[in-house]
Amino acid sequence: MSKPVILTGIRANNDLTIGNYFGAILPMIDMAKTRSDEFQINLFIPDLHSFTTPIDHSQLYDQILHNARLFVAAGLPLDNPDIYLYRQSYISAHSELTWILDCFTGMGEMTRMTQFKDKSGSLNDDRTSVGLFNYPVLMAADILLYDAQYIPVGEDQTQHLEFARDIAERFNNKLGHTFMVPEPVKAQHAFFGKDQGLRIKDLVDPTKKMSKSDDSARGVIFLGDEPSAAAKKVMGATTDDLASIKFDPQNQPGISNLLQILALLQGVTLQQVRDTYEGQSSYGDFKKVVADAVESFLTDFQQRLAAVDDTAVIAKLEQSESALQPIAGDTLLRAQKAVGLRR
Repeated sequence: MSKPVILTGIRANNDLTIGNYFGAILPMIDMAKTRSDEFQINLFIPDLHSFTTPIDHSQLYDQILHNARLFVAAGLPLDNPDIYLYRQSYISAHSELTWILDCFTGMGEMTRMTQFKDKSGSLNDDRTSVGLFNYPVLMAADILLYDAQYIPVGEDQTQHLEFARDIAERFNNKLGHTFMVPEPVKAQHAFFGKDQGLRIKDLVDPTKKMSKSDDSARGVIFLGDEPSAAAKKVMGATTDDLASIKFDPQNQPGISNLLQILALLQGVTLQQVRDTYEGQSSYGDFKKVVADAVESFLTDFQQRLAAVDDTAVIAKLEQSESALQPIAGDTLLRAQKAVGLRR
């Protein structure tokens, strides 16, 4: 590759939330557009990760394409040759390298993964898949196949990034230099800027983040929600009985969450929103402002999404997959030679 690689992606299952949109999709698109002059941007849909936990498989193919369309509706330029948009499962080297790396990974390493502990805790043993257990190995393959140096990850994924570094170094030390080792977490934060952005919380329980896997969905605003229905969710958001609008996440998490949501929707700083609304006493009036902003945002976004050209999206996916197949294949071949599968 002629340019260093930045790699990022977001899982394809379930409808995404406004938290995913402002916290993941928009930063991805902005990074892709601003850094593609200096870097190759690998923006992939990790569809093999999508069923590490139970899903409706009859919906998966459509959800994969829907994810690609979401990127375009959010502003991803399809005509930029240095931005690759591709499906993980369409490049078989991801699966093949994962098996090789599995054989250099310890059970204890995977058992200690916090994400596995958290996600498997809600399932019984028969429903906890081997895929959920070892998906950090697949994530390592996703990274190492393309010699990716920079991978923007949230706090919940830093452990997996460090594992990708560990397995690459272990493999290289045992069998000779095969993989580029991605930059450590500290260097990643220095490169991307440690995320201090606004965090959208659940409307019903503002002490937890807004999650696309929430069972009730009463406190979650999905990008596919009917706009007026989403506005009603905001009007029913949990607040408090202090009757004073103030940004105080510890003592007033509900109101603080609504202030953050409004800042994101209006494209202004949190301080600007605070300057306008702090000290007011009518929660109902303030909720109406936020509800109207949510309804307006969803109406506009869904119109842009409906206008996305599926033919152009599929063409971009296929072009990217064709271009990246030989690159991933070369890395896989190096690993196969190192372990003795190829001469």
